Amino acid sequence: MPRVVPAVIRALDILELFLDRPQLSARQVMELLDLPRTTVHELLVTLEARSYLISVPGQPVQYRLGMPLFQLGAAFAGRLDLVREAQCVVRDVAAGCHEAVHVAVLDGADVIFLVKFDSTHPVRMVSAVGRRLPAHCTAVGKILLSSLDQADLDTVLAKGPLPGMTPDSITDPEHLRAHLERVRAESVAVDIGESDSAMRCVAAAVRDHSGATIAAMSLSAPIIRWTPQAQVEWTGLVREGAATLSARMGYRAQPR
Repeated sequence: MPRVVPAVIRALDILELFLDRPQLSARQVMELLDLPRTTVHELLVTLEARSYLISVPGQPVQYRLGMPLFQLGAAFAGRLDLVREAQCVVRDVAAGCHEAVHVAVLDGADVIFLVKFDSTHPVRMVSAVGRRLPAHCTAVGKILLSSLDQADLDTVLAKGPLPGMTPDSITDPEHLRAHLERVRAESVAVDIGESDSAMRCVAAAVRDHSGATIAAMSLSAPIIRWTPQAQVEWTGLVREGAATLSARMGYRAQPR
């Protein structure tokens, strides 16, 4: 088994400190990592020599991240593929519940399904990759709408009464605004027969490296299997799945 190199691990630990801080002094690095002064000095000098860290102008003992790290991050982001990454995560979530799991994105006032994994049960949701539905009628859509700023949401809702898919669909824009406030606060959305009277759905947001919501993941099941206990369990599963996919897309959750 190849051994890890302690010096490399320490250098990476130093770089990761800057994920939450714009700049740090050598003393702060020593205190945060509990490393000897000589070790920190050698590592900082090495990282600065390769431009992974640069001295803050006028403050030679203060450091910030250098351009090579931006270049590496840009190269990584350019290779990210939402569909490819989602397919792996969706499969794992579906294996944990045997129900239908989807990932969708917002397109105007609609959602488009990019990835799906079918339920293993005979009675299941009928859906398809590429299907388009009114966003306000779906759990994924409500998650995505709740992430919009006020101006963008106003544009989506400016056309007046919203089309309904079932008697339970929210068709009043002001009612939807209030509903989206709750979705935003709870970070989860539920479709209670709003797109299909026989189905129930729960969804959570997928974020990218900047923290922006780029997609939503949902878990759907027929009402015959949608018990209160199942809803709690499936809400947890879809939250975890969305968090996993977000991490694959470069998102780093902020410590509480």
